[in-house]
Amino acid sequence: MHQLPVFLNLAGRTVVLVGEGEAADAKARLIARAGGRIVASWGVGATIAFVAPDDGTEARAAADALRARGLLVNVVDRPDLCDFTTPAIVDRAPVTIAIGTGGASAGLAKAIRQRIEALLPTRLGALASALHAARGAMKARWPDAAGRRRAIDAALAPGGALDPLDGDAADKVDGWLADETPASPSRLETIRLTSADPDDLTLRAARLLGEADHVFHPPTVAPAILDRARADAVRYVADAPPANPPAGLSLWLMPPRTE
Repeated sequence: MHQLPVFLNLAGRTVVLVGEGEAADAKARLIARAGGRIVASWGVGATIAFVAPDDGTEARAAADALRARGLLVNVVDRPDLCDFTTPAIVDRAPVTIAIGTGGASAGLAKAIRQRIEALLPTRLGALASALHAARGAMKARWPDAAGRRRAIDAALAPGGALDPLDGDAADKVDGWLADETPASPSRLETIRLTSADPDDLTLRAARLLGEADHVFHPPTVAPAILDRARADAVRYVADAPPANPPAGLSLWLMPPRTE
């Protein structure tokens, strides 16, 4: 990962926008959508800035001056002058998906955004809002945080009760909460790795790594593979899979075969 993705709350905050023309207009629309207040030069309270002059020398000078004031600066189409870049955005408020390439290719980010746009239902944001509204009911149904997380993960899994790709999932939250069917307390899956390269993971293996609560693995498994697991998944260095796996989804990672 070459950049840290961050969602910044701009509502009511001051944002500096330097420049005129199509590029500046596009940034102005982006800032306005996020609720920011646009000013043309530095002012008290400003913390980020967008610089969009066509002239490279002018853009660098403006960026340097704003950076000297302590602002984080984005210079349009000049990633080498940027403290941060703006991603391509899929907006399903309150769900926001950002696709960035670190300034390497805006066209690639756009193409990926278009694919995701076509995939996600328009009411995905309604599902997020319904889950937010049901937080109290979920805590009452599953008082234990780990059990609650497992129930939510199962509901949001492909084909689950609240599959995010189901356009009607937002209308099914109440029914899901009322369903008394118990979730499976524990599950162990085995992944046979083919190499130390995470790009060689199968779709199934990548999905399981993203869902697992516990990851058991020999010490020889590459760190790059383990990095594909959920950040909050518990890791265990082991020589064999667990005889009695803990509650939730556990994975046993088998290292690549050696000749």
